[in-house]
Order: sequence, then C-alpha cells, then structure tokens
Amino acid sequence: MTDKKNIERLFKTHYKDLHRLASMLLQDDDSARDIVNDVFVTLLSSSSDVEVTTGYLYTAVRNRCLTQIRNTDIRRRIINLYFKDVEDYDDEEWPDEETIARIYEIIKEDLTPQCRRVMELRFCEGLTFAKVAEKMDMSENAVYKYVRQALVLIRKKLNQHG
Repeated sequence: MTDKKNIERLFKTHYKDLHRLASMLLQDDDSARDIVNDVFVTLLSSSSDVEVTTGYLYTAVRNRCLTQIRNTDIRRRIINLYFKDVEDYDDEEWPDEETIARIYEIIKEDLTPQCRRVMELRFCEGLTFAKVAEKMDMSENAVYKYVRQALVLIRKKLNQHG
C-alpha cells in the first residue's frame, strides 16, 4: 500500500518528468499540469492497495492524456458537424416553422429515450456537455456520441422528408 508520505515523495521526485510527458502528448502546458495534478489527487484520495511505482505514474499520466486527446477529437468532430449544419442553413433561409416542428417530431418519435433526454438537456435547457454528462451519470464522450447520433438522424429524416 502506498501512503500519503510516499505519494508526496513521488510527486516531488517525478512531477517535472511527468509534466514533460503530458506536455509532449497534449501540446498544452496548462492541461498537462492539470492531468499530472489530477493523477496525484486521485492517488491521495484513493483507498486502494495499489503499489504506486514510477511505471504506474507514467502509465496513469499517459492514459489520462490519451483520454483527453480522444475526448477533444470527439468535441472537434461535433463542432465541425455543427458548423457544417450552420453552413447548410446559411445557404438557405433559417428553418421555417414546419421544419422546426418536424425536428421536434423526429426528436420525440425517432430517438431513444436516453438520446432524447441528452438532446433536451443540451439544446432545450442549454446545459453544457459536462453538465449533461453529470446529470445523466455518463461520460462526456457518451454525451457527444448521443448528440452526433441525433444530428445524423435528424439530417437524414429531414432530407427524406424534403
């Protein structure tokens, strides 16, 4: 078991190298600092009997960096999808009442209850992806996937209808 003093010693000994690894992977100094700190905070608050070694620390930091990179990539794809939708509407007039009603109908009838709830929280209540994830007890990654799934279905149904 690793005690608090040992974790503090590991922090002082390995922080710079772990930060360098995270910075190299993320290309973002602030995020790298946050990730390294989060790893140590998790270790301090954990009651696990895991023996914390140097290899364990490097693996934990690397895995958190990779998770952040993956989540950032998903966010970027959602944003790109959103802006593609906005560009589609820039070429035309803003959706008329009938189209808006059709979108609500698709959300109500064609989405799974979980997907529908994500869309309601995100777009009707205006919650952030993080708040939707927290409220629905799921990862932000899952929220992004539900939003993307809904947008793809809505676009498909509107194209079939129109």
